[in-house]
Amino acid sequence: MGMQRRFLMCRPTHFAVTYKINPWMDPSAPYDTSLAISQWESLVSAYEELGHQIEFIDPLPGLPDMVFAANGGTVIDGTMFTAQFRYAERADEAPAYRDWSERQGFEVHEAKHVNEGEGDFLLAGEFLLAGTGFRTAHAAHLEAQELFGRPVISLQLVDPRFYHLDTAIAVLSGSNGEKPANIAYLPEAFSAGSQAVLRQLYPNAVIANIADGEVLGLNAVSDGHNVVLPVQATNLAAELTKAGYHPVPVDVSELRLAGGGPKCCTLELRA
Repeated sequence: MGMQRRFLMCRPTHFAVTYKINPWMDPSAPYDTSLAISQWESLVSAYEELGHQIEFIDPLPGLPDMVFAANGGTVIDGTMFTAQFRYAERADEAPAYRDWSERQGFEVHEAKHVNEGEGDFLLAGEFLLAGTGFRTAHAAHLEAQELFGRPVISLQLVDPRFYHLDTAIAVLSGSNGEKPANIAYLPEAFSAGSQAVLRQLYPNAVIANIADGEVLGLNAVSDGHNVVLPVQATNLAAELTKAGYHPVPVDVSELRLAGGGPKCCTLELRA
């Protein structure tokens, strides 16, 4: 019932938590790179079992967050809009993802303003939902609208735990531009005005609770029917089932130590 997707992923060979650029990260706490790799491999297997096409970019030493491929750019209609990371610790990821995209034949456009790829840009049907407040500059929203020729809906994030849009919204249908689109989201992550916009655009949205948010439950990947999400997000899984979706729980809790989940590991490649 779901639509086949094409994803880019990066093995967490060099995963570590050695700096702090979001509230989830604690460099003084232990982490297990081997466990992160094992959990990531289970995520890859879940996608393959659902029939999705997976491509891989080589991990580079010294870039422990490169596993979070969604931040590497935004790919729509065969065009790659490059990332420009806010923090120096991740800056070298952007040219790696740009170079990969060029080798694969995508048309590449260099970003002029700070943006963190699909971390803050989510295609949902006819609209490109765009987050701001912590990482991506509002000016990048206008840049994306001019590049992709799709209406951009700017959304204000207000809780630093949900520093990227993909920690507060999961696109349930429409991630490849198909209609109708629907989402799941955490209202508390957004300003009052942005909540009002989401209610108007998606009256049938699945509403997550704060417990879902605290395990990055919204950092999920959907093919329109199957929703791959953190196993710990039990309330959200139940709500998705009620709404007619099929939850596919995975455990990527080790990657959550760096502030990431299934979606963070997954860049959708739209031809």
